[in-house]
Amino acid sequence: MNKLAREATHKLKKTDFEQLSEFRFQMRRFERFSENATHEEGITPLQYLLLLHIRGFPNRDWATVGELAERLQAQHHGVVALVSRCEALGLVRRQVSDTDRRQVEVHLEKSGNEILDKLAQLHRKELKLLQGAFQVPQIKY
Repeated sequence: MNKLAREATHKLKKTDFEQLSEFRFQMRRFERFSENATHEEGITPLQYLLLLHIRGFPNRDWATVGELAERLQAQHHGVVALVSRCEALGLVRRQVSDTDRRQVEVHLEKSGNEILDKLAQLHRKELKLLQGAFQVPQIKY
């Protein structure tokens, strides 16, 4: 029996529902905090995530639209539009790759870095307050 089949046959207990509910509650509280913090900085939560994923991309300071789409779990064309909106705000810039002219890199501009620095500090403080709230419940089979 595969893992998914075992999970489907496991009878959930009241405590399982309580743990799932608490996890979703804490996750939503954090999302709500993030929504408010980003709006106060004049950007949307999705724009913040774009900036975060560009700067946080492993081993470099830029990302392609395709990589950002994967990180955001979004459609490629939607991320193209998001990048365009951020570019119009002066938060990011597109640059054709020096090594592969078919590839377009998305880089943070100074204003994007400044907003990201401020918001990331706020998010880290909030995460410290929630420390332990995001523990994944033990699942027994």
